[in-house]
Amino acid sequence: MALQPENYINRELSWLEFNQRVLEQAINPNVPLLERLKFLAITSSNLDEFFMVRVGGLQLQHQAAVASTDQSGLSVTEQLDAIRERTTQMIARQYTCFLDELEPALAAHGIQRVQLSSAGVKHREAADHIFHEEILPVLSPMAVHASDDFPLLVNHALYVCVQLSIPNSKRSAEGADHRFAIIPLGRALPRILTLPTEQGFSFALLEDVVSNFSNSFFGSEQVLSTTTFRISRNADLSIQEDSAADLLHGMKELLQQRKTAECVRLDIDAQAPPETVVFLQKALRVSEQKTTHSPAPLDLSAFMQFNGLEGFDHLRDTPWTPQRSPLIDPTQSMFSTIAEQDILLSHPYESFSPVVRLIEEAAEDPDVLAIKQSLYRTSRNSPIVAALRKAAERGKYVTAIVELKARFDEARNIEWAQELEEAQVQVIYGVKNLKTHAKVCIVVRREPRGIVRYMHFGTGNYNEATARLYSDVSYFTCSDELGTDASAFFNAITGYSQPQQYHALEAAPIGLRKKLIGLIDAEIERKKQGQRALIMVKLNALVDPALIEALYRASQAGVTVRLNIRGVCCLRPSVPGLSENISVVSIVDRILEHARIVYFHHGGDDLAFISSADWMPRNLDRRVELLIPVDDLVCKRRLINMLDTAFRDTANSWQLQADGQYLRRQTEHGQPTMRLQETSYQQALDAIKHAEQKRRTIFEPHQPAARSELEE
Repeated sequence: MALQPENYINRELSWLEFNQRVLEQAINPNVPLLERLKFLAITSSNLDEFFMVRVGGLQLQHQAAVASTDQSGLSVTEQLDAIRERTTQMIARQYTCFLDELEPALAAHGIQRVQLSSAGVKHREAADHIFHEEILPVLSPMAVHASDDFPLLVNHALYVCVQLSIPNSKRSAEGADHRFAIIPLGRALPRILTLPTEQGFSFALLEDVVSNFSNSFFGSEQVLSTTTFRISRNADLSIQEDSAADLLHGMKELLQQRKTAECVRLDIDAQAPPETVVFLQKALRVSEQKTTHSPAPLDLSAFMQFNGLEGFDHLRDTPWTPQRSPLIDPTQSMFSTIAEQDILLSHPYESFSPVVRLIEEAAEDPDVLAIKQSLYRTSRNSPIVAALRKAAERGKYVTAIVELKARFDEARNIEWAQELEEAQVQVIYGVKNLKTHAKVCIVVRREPRGIVRYMHFGTGNYNEATARLYSDVSYFTCSDELGTDASAFFNAITGYSQPQQYHALEAAPIGLRKKLIGLIDAEIERKKQGQRALIMVKLNALVDPALIEALYRASQAGVTVRLNIRGVCCLRPSVPGLSENISVVSIVDRILEHARIVYFHHGGDDLAFISSADWMPRNLDRRVELLIPVDDLVCKRRLINMLDTAFRDTANSWQLQADGQYLRRQTEHGQPTMRLQETSYQQALDAIKHAEQKRRTIFEPHQPAARSELEE
């Protein structure tokens, strides 16, 4: 069936609704105060990236006069207008939350932002000292004109635009009575400046201090006004990928291009004088439509650092320490452990350290012949990268598929890709014209039974830092079938060959969409035959029109479809005659939901998969992704339980309505509130507790040593 525009939710507006759900965590009085501030910072950071990438791409289409509409039937102009209206509302709510709700509450708990215009003598003297001793020697103003020689401004950096009076004697022939200068605040100085206080924490913002003492930069000239502003540049850029060498060079060029890319947004203090606004708009070549007038302070993402403020733990969530899986004995090698049974881990409730251990042990083990691993994003001082280097230095055959095109991590990836090359690792810069997003590691080991492949598949990156912040799934196995497929996968990428037919795995962009549609169609056929039919899916995003159409067909056939989509969802649920059997929920809680899990009842066979791929055209057509079957019965049952638990959440779950709006799910009368993430962590604690209890109830006697041993 052809997908009608009215049956498809616009992707950009759906994403903004996701950011609204994040903002709701900041608004929620039941969330600890500093956690609310963190969520507010996240919404600000999210909007920055949204403007750089999504709005930047739309503006390029607008300039090119693209006449086509998106799947929802909206033109480029209509999308930009709708985005402008929605983001204006969102930004206004952000500042109401910060200025009217969070700041007074923070002050009541001793965390006080000092505004110098109303500060007491003590704080003004302290700010004066900081300015003259630490700020004035560092910063330098720039005289500017709204002309072609306007200086290059850094993306998302803060600036103070100063309006200065020109004395009569120095006025030009045109008689202008003012001029402008810009003070770049740079990145060397802290945004948050600590001020003395008897108790609690008092601070001033850098831009406030600079604005209040700006006359010190200009001698006898009179400062008429100061205005804080920043810009967003287009990050929706692409490169030619003719060769690996060209790719490395091209990525470095891309990083340079971002510094000079077109300005897609001017974010300026709402109290700015009209003359300053007009001057900056002309100089930066931005229209009023591309200008955001925000109350001070700009860039609320800076308040993310308060998450680490000492002495205020009572204003944060109780820490959830990642637990050791009872299936993994720290005294036993990972190879012995995986050989005994397949293992499924739920991060961050269970520790990510076994993933790191597998690679570190592989680097040290003399029986390990080769390590093959995909790397998309990893931490700055990654123990995994260090282990791969060590393995190569010890003569093992090490292959790393390093994706240089991971947006905003390009520079870091280039750096440690070159470090790996220096250690004699075989580095592959991904696949031409595709992003390698699959999460897979193979360790090839020589054992008495022959060559054995130990594998890790994941839904998240090989990054031990984000593994504490994102919910993901790890799957360890030494399955021969999966080992054969995984080796074929690496061979296809490293050899730039056509992938052979896989036995168990499925990969994008080769056949993943076709595989998923086939599984949906099989569920439809079973329903037509009078059998039970159920599809459950947990993703970050659902955008792909072909898969949405397939799910609509499933609903029309009577198949129950339950979707847990954290972010963008372009499918409309609960539409009579179309999707009345489809429900969509979204969970936004203290940990970012990130795992991709797919389930089909399949006539009682219970097919369960984990995946690196969201159901989006970019994942299915322009990325290298994997869908991994989890056939081990214990692991499969756990995956299904994860899905069931996610759909039962009533604490931080939102239900998508047919009109595209999300409503908080309510606990049924008389039923206790269920919180997915709290339950998941409790399950990890209970598993360890149960294992300890079981160990104590098994009596294992110390057998007397053999006489020969005693005689030795």
